[in-house]
Amino acid sequence: MDIMPILSQRINLPDIRRIVTFCVANEESREILWHLVLSADRTVSVNALWVLTHFDSSHRDWIVARRDELTDILIEATDVAKKRILLQLLRDMEYEPDDIRTDLLDFCLSKINSECEPYAIRAFSIYLAFKLCRHYPELVAELEEHLTMLTQQAMSPGLICARNKTIIAIERLR
Repeated sequence: MDIMPILSQRINLPDIRRIVTFCVANEESREILWHLVLSADRTVSVNALWVLTHFDSSHRDWIVARRDELTDILIEATDVAKKRILLQLLRDMEYEPDDIRTDLLDFCLSKINSECEPYAIRAFSIYLAFKLCRHYPELVAELEEHLTMLTQQAMSPGLICARNKTIIAIERLR
């Protein structure tokens, strides 16, 4: 199956399911998909990332193994769709105390109160920042400050939900 032509155009859920089925079959097909994530063609790259969000939990280890590469792509990304999907992928991963990349945490904290960022990126940044901070009380306190500052801005229902859920999660840590 040649997935490049499929990813180079508008895709839908049946297309994604076909590609996922093809890619979970063997390592070589997953590597092809990964190279398409890195494509200079925006459509191909965004669609390949979108496919990654549909891998089931039994095949997530392959994506988690690329966490640092995904983080590097996120930090350099200027495309809103790429940032949103990358934040979603990174948010769905588990983080141990020694897994924290400070550049990723700084990225998330800088986006939370950035009114020039779309609400989805800000909400995903809240969730991911909490996952990164939760092991360190001083980082949790810094996140709380960002969430407090957020109340001074207009917020979408999704951003309000992300803020409230994170505040509840912080309270449970105590």
